[in-house]
This record gives sequence, structure tokens and C-alpha cells, in this order.
Amino acid sequence: MADDMVNPVGLKRGLKNRHIQLIALGGAIGTGLFLGSAGVLKSAGPSMILGYAIAGFIAFLIMRQLGEMIVE
Repeated sequence: MADDMVNPVGLKRGLKNRHIQLIALGGAIGTGLFLGSAGVLKSAGPSMILGYAIAGFIAFLIMRQLGEMIVE
């Protein structure tokens, strides 16, 4: 099947080789950051969980605000 063929649902294949490579690279970096934080959690203790929760909540609020800016 050719890349420029449109399937019956109306969707088109749009991911190129470099897109897939960058998705894989982002996954590898994300996994490394996730596993690298284990040392920090081990040395800092349970207070880091609260810190991660606060930072995650702030990131969530920022992403919501950016989403609203895109829509309007």
C-alpha cells in the first residue's frame, strides 16, 4: 500500500521515518529520566513524592492553559 493512499475511513498515513525515530528517541529519554529519578527518591525520601506531585500539578495547569490558548 502506498503512503499517499487514503483508506476508506478518510485517514492518511502521515508518519515518516524521522517521525518514528524521534518518537523512539523521546521514549528512550523519558525512560532514562524516569529511572534516573529513582536515586533522588532513594536519597531524599518520601518528601520527593510530594515535590513530584506539586510539580506535576503545575505542569498540568500550564498544559491546560496552553490548550485554551490554542482553541481561542
